[in-house]
Amino acid sequence: MSFLRSRWVDPPAGVEELDPAELAPGFRAAGVACGLTGGGDTDVGLIACDADIVASALLLTRNASAAAPVRVCREECDPGAIRAAVANSGNANAATGERGYRDALAMRDAAAAALGVDPRAVAVAETGTIGVPLPIDDVLEGVREAAGALGERRAEAFARAIMTTDRGPKHCAVRAQGVTLSAQAKGAGMIEPSYATMLCFMQTDAVVPDPDGALRPAVASSFERISVDGQMSTNDTVLLQATGAAGRALPEGLLDSVLLQLALEIVADGEGATRVARIEVGEAATAEEAERVARAIANSPLVKTALYGRDPNWGRIAQAAGMALAGEQVEELRPDRVDARELGTDADEVEIGVPLGRGRASAHVYFPDLTPEYVKLNAERVT
Repeated sequence: MSFLRSRWVDPPAGVEELDPAELAPGFRAAGVACGLTGGGDTDVGLIACDADIVASALLLTRNASAAAPVRVCREECDPGAIRAAVANSGNANAATGERGYRDALAMRDAAAAALGVDPRAVAVAETGTIGVPLPIDDVLEGVREAAGALGERRAEAFARAIMTTDRGPKHCAVRAQGVTLSAQAKGAGMIEPSYATMLCFMQTDAVVPDPDGALRPAVASSFERISVDGQMSTNDTVLLQATGAAGRALPEGLLDSVLLQLALEIVADGEGATRVARIEVGEAATAEEAERVARAIANSPLVKTALYGRDPNWGRIAQAAGMALAGEQVEELRPDRVDARELGTDADEVEIGVPLGRGRASAHVYFPDLTPEYVKLNAERVT
């Protein structure tokens, strides 16, 4: 199955999809098991750049209860010169106080020592249960083992090492116009981002003079457009690394296409999700208003369960839009102004349209249905 397969993804011409186990030239990865998730699953991952020069950009959650690895990245890393990233699943190392901060630093330092690089050039990311101290000795042993297992075709091992409730790994490798881009991501629940979402790592041999300037708009049109459950994670991290070894710029639209497909895979994997919808709110007075209404609809349990039940229930959409505009004078949202027809189809990806009749601004959000499996997963999980 093609990776760039969504109806909403428009990749540049001539994109070649490579073996997703590959990484962009100049990068190696690994994933090993250290017992964090149980059952022998890989749960510690490492990505390293072997090129002499690397430029990078790092985006992190804005959650006020940011996890220890996020704080370490903010305070102890050089976001423009990240050579490596160390990550684990099974434990978010969030709400763990000063011990958690020391443990995240220890992970970073162990990776730096094993790779022989400046510690400030190593990012650290963690995901999993909140409020539980990290078994740091096991993790450090896993970091050292991962450093010894690095390979150019081990992207899947890394992608599996960062999975939590994901149904499968999310990763790809693509080539266009002489440039290679590889990416690995995770995410299924606790998804409503602010500047970044879940964990995502991207590597390229393209020339990227301004990595931050390239990454922010690509994230804004992909990860910033999704919501699974309206919950902002404590650990959201997105990292882009570029070596410039190909001597060519990133083809226009390549990064945007890959990140949007990864974002949609997160939505489609939304802890029991079976369908994905795109809500387009138009004719709003301002962009902020359009965004507010779109997110109110996307996060409405009534709309999400209608999506699950294939029920073209336009009234639930009108209610959610009106709630977001409480206190405003708004033209009545009648069935001829709310396009919910695709909700009643068997399509896996559906469109919903809501014109507010108040102006010319618009916004859209992608979201999944709400199923009994979401309740089951989150009722049984300790977080």
